[in-house]
Amino acid sequence: MSESRWDELSLQRPGGLRLHARHYRRRAAADVLADRVPVVCIPGLTRNCRDFESLALHLSTTRDVLTPDLRGRGRSDHDPDWRNYRLDVYVADILAWFDSLELSRVTIIGTSLGGLVGMFLGAAHRERLAGLVMNDIGPEFSPVGMMRIASSVGTAAVVSRWEQAEADTRTGYAHVMPDFTAEQWRAFTRQIYHEEAPGRIVRDMDPLLGTALRDTSMPVPDFWGAFAALDGLPLLVLRGELSDLLDEVTLARMQATLPNLQSVTIPLRGHTPTLDELESRRAIDDFLTRC
Repeated sequence: MSESRWDELSLQRPGGLRLHARHYRRRAAADVLADRVPVVCIPGLTRNCRDFESLALHLSTTRDVLTPDLRGRGRSDHDPDWRNYRLDVYVADILAWFDSLELSRVTIIGTSLGGLVGMFLGAAHRERLAGLVMNDIGPEFSPVGMMRIASSVGTAAVVSRWEQAEADTRTGYAHVMPDFTAEQWRAFTRQIYHEEAPGRIVRDMDPLLGTALRDTSMPVPDFWGAFAALDGLPLLVLRGELSDLLDEVTLARMQATLPNLQSVTIPLRGHTPTLDELESRRAIDDFLTRC
């Protein structure tokens, strides 16, 4: 199935660690919309490239789309040193993908951590970005959401049946997608879990991501400084109406800092919108057209 919808890519990083990505090639004729800037979709802290499958298939009607797995997630290798699970390393990995595929300029759609990667990449390498979509993330984090995330990352139980995985998913994400149907819960569970071996179903991530997140010895980046450095760059922020990580006060400060920022609130979504919502799709399509 994947051969006709996307290409599986691999990239080796220093030390031999291999990264994985999907490349959705533009389906329009070669001489049509040739100037459309490619899109790179970067997933959140515990997530992987499968989050973007529906969106990438939609966008690839008119432009190339790359959806990487960050190190330690999906089909990318787990890093033997959990201290490498940090922003500057992720930014370097994404730039390595750009250079490998000769992507001189892209638009980034980043969910949560992916939005921060895009923010710091844009601050340091402005010439590489045509625009940035930050999905339910900003340069400041609500303590409520941070406590929830810090206490849960890397703690998911190993289960033996998909029904158990689905039940755990509903428990963990009911506040994020309160209107999901049974079919949507089944599909979402398959996005975030994988069957490591018969009868062993695990979250599709390195549990040591939790160790890295809870490590207080790492220096704290200048989030607001990086955000301010995006001045003049086309920027769209999507905020889940029920988000416990990006609150309205922070969003208002972001708007005051960068008046060109466009923001859209996605109803009945917490942290984070799936980007399959009608409101998300409309906002992203309009933003990419203007970029």
